Amino acid sequence: MLSISILENQEKKMTEKEPLCTIEVEEFCKSLNLEKIIAPIHYFELWDSGTNRPGLQLHGYYEYFDNRRIQLVGKVEISYLMSLDPRLREKRIDDFFSHDIPCLIVCWDLPETTLFEKAAAKYKVILLKSKEKTTSLNYRLIDYIDNKTAPRTGIHGVLVEVRGVGVVITGASGIGKSETALELIKRGNSFIADDVVDITCHHGNHLIGEAPEMLRYYMEVRGIGIIDVRMLFGAKSVKRSVDIDMVIRLENWDEHSPYDRLGLDDQTTNILGVDIPLVTIPVSSGRNLAAIIETAAINNRMKETGYRSAQVFVKNIEKHNKEEDRKKAEEAKRKKEREKMSHLEKKAKEKEEDLQEEVQNIQNQEKGEGWY
Repeated sequence: MLSISILENQEKKMTEKEPLCTIEVEEFCKSLNLEKIIAPIHYFELWDSGTNRPGLQLHGYYEYFDNRRIQLVGKVEISYLMSLDPRLREKRIDDFFSHDIPCLIVCWDLPETTLFEKAAAKYKVILLKSKEKTTSLNYRLIDYIDNKTAPRTGIHGVLVEVRGVGVVITGASGIGKSETALELIKRGNSFIADDVVDITCHHGNHLIGEAPEMLRYYMEVRGIGIIDVRMLFGAKSVKRSVDIDMVIRLENWDEHSPYDRLGLDDQTTNILGVDIPLVTIPVSSGRNLAAIIETAAINNRMKETGYRSAQVFVKNIEKHNKEEDRKKAEEAKRKKEREKMSHLEKKAKEKEEDLQEEVQNIQNQEKGEGWY
């Protein structure tokens, strides 16, 4: 059963083109504050993004065991192993390490790490130790692995946080992206990246942007050169990374382009499979791009809360037009009634005149008969 399980795991690896990522042991230990106990290799390949606590495996049950995950051992597993006969304990540990696991971490700073040293050296498996609780380390491991395995891309642009909104400013070279970002920094907003923005996608729909290590906190301003934003404007003016909420594209003003005048049609751009709101801003002399971008960022935040200015404006216009139409209809109705009344009054007057004329004729006739 043991050999069949090993073969199945090997076949599973062969069916996959490449591992999720390769992790350097030194960097791994530094990031998660781990202590190296046995490290026969300098790196290990990770084929699965999850972690595993091998309680069942140490009991001898390997059905559905995914040996490609990082293994975590805590107080429960150690207590169980210590309850076994020494020879059985050694056999269970040897069987476990023979499954080609990438790494084993013993938590709680437990001294029983020595139980695994022989098998780790025999099978050349990395053995590490942590002072953290097992659950706490597990959460940090998941975040670490997610960051390592997240899809990545780089785009040309400037990344700033404007009023709490992560904004990527794109556009042709020389259109004024860096200068606009500089003005945004002076207005109290935060700078993240210039020229190249590294983007990672977490959990399938969460984009995070940052600057490449070599370019972090630096900006190129034409006519001045490279400046260190953090040194010039202070630590509060920069951030290491930020969630990307929208993209603003700057382009030269073209009077023939159908620019959005109302903002009813929401545009998006796709980055790593995620649709992000896109706003196109035409650039011309006299336009305050920093103020416009701040307004666009705040407006985007309002949209996320469910308030859309353009829709409210259109609804108000429709309401106003309906009210005007109602007033016009009522005025037309009143006018029609007035015309009708005027017509009736005219006819009544005509009838009254006819009656008066008839009465006058009768009176004249009576007077004539009396004369004769």
